[in-house]
Amino acid sequence: MERRKKILITGAAGFLGSHLCDRFIKEDYHVIGMDNLITGQLKNIEHLFSLENFEFYHHDVSKFIHVPGELDYILHFASPASPIDYLKIPIQTLKVGSLGIHNCLGLAKAKGARVLIASTSEVYGDPSVHPQPEEYWGNVNPVGPRGVYDEAKRFQEAITMAYHTFHGVETRIIRIFNTYGPRMRLNDGRVLPAFIGQALRGEDLTIFGDGSQTRSFCYVDDLIEGIYRLLLSDYSQPVNVGNPDEISIADFAEEIIKLTGTDQKVIYKDLPTDDPKQRQPDITKAREILNWEPKVSRSEGLKITYDYFKSLSQDELNRIDHNNFDKYIIR
Repeated sequence: MERRKKILITGAAGFLGSHLCDRFIKEDYHVIGMDNLITGQLKNIEHLFSLENFEFYHHDVSKFIHVPGELDYILHFASPASPIDYLKIPIQTLKVGSLGIHNCLGLAKAKGARVLIASTSEVYGDPSVHPQPEEYWGNVNPVGPRGVYDEAKRFQEAITMAYHTFHGVETRIIRIFNTYGPRMRLNDGRVLPAFIGQALRGEDLTIFGDGSQTRSFCYVDDLIEGIYRLLLSDYSQPVNVGNPDEISIADFAEEIIKLTGTDQKVIYKDLPTDDPKQRQPDITKAREILNWEPKVSRSEGLKITYDYFKSLSQDELNRIDHNNFDKYIIR
């Protein structure tokens, strides 16, 4: 009988990590989920605990990682990803993007495993090239408020390629653009859950800047499919995965108001430092190399996501630090 493939997923209790656990369980892998729960939530993966091909390690990947036995793949998705989180815990954010990836790469080398790292569109910073292709090197302020996240991800890419070229480790790098769907946290500071949360609480929708800045939103199922295809591909250079359907923040606010059937006003506040003015992926490589492109329309994905948020308790809807919300970067 053929051995079941074994995969380690760091950040397993987070938004993307939990969906990855579901996908690889579905594909009949033995899944080891790892998370220190600093931002992840056990409720995202508790439905997997009874399965014989799922294990959970409560562990900080910034410390030495031990996984007994054979290991085929590693997905490194451990990292605070929202502005509210990485501004509150900047040192931990830098450590998981440096010590954490170093430990994952060392484990991959020791086990002969293939490793895929979750990079981000934030490596492009506030871009001067639009849309952003993988060849663009970015416009990032290393000492600005976003630097702890942006530079952690840029270093993560650099050390991953070093292990690939110097040690021959099989590596994959995905640059993730704005993604949304069930299991997002309403209070994480990103624009989509922020808007929906405000609408559900009966608050006015807050736009930072004049609303002309753009984002491109990819539904989580599409992203997971792109990750799966990249992991099993033969391509080691970075690949953008996201939805190129670009929309301004002002227009997006109107979509949310229409979706929720509310009559809130839109209010405007100052744009935070280094907030990117444009965000749109060039997915030419994903189309050509992975035969991938998004399938779920924004209207369809938003309906599913809104229904998920509506199902949350009132306590979860109100769990937000209103005193400090304005200082956080909405991206």
